[in-house]
Amino acid sequence: MWCIGRITAEYRERMYDVLALYAKPYDVQEPVICLDEKSKQLLEQTRPPLAASPGHIAREDYEYRRAGTRNLFVAVEPKGGRRAVEVTRR
Repeated sequence: MWCIGRITAEYRERMYDVLALYAKPYDVQEPVICLDEKSKQLLEQTRPPLAASPGHIAREDYEYRRAGTRNLFVAVEPKGGRRAVEVTRR
């Protein structure tokens, strides 16, 4: 996780540049594309969950087994209404 140390004049200027870019009207010749990535841990249950029944919600044990990780890479063109997602095997 990252954090902003101080909001300086340079930071503010760059932030306004990005906001101005997002505010521009859609242009198919110059699309605005946003990128992001995230690592996700995969978990397996060690005991079968208990199904929901009248008066009780479904229940799962808190214990789990780690089943690896995946990385998600996402590209979004918000004004073009398109997105692409790539998931790695590990």
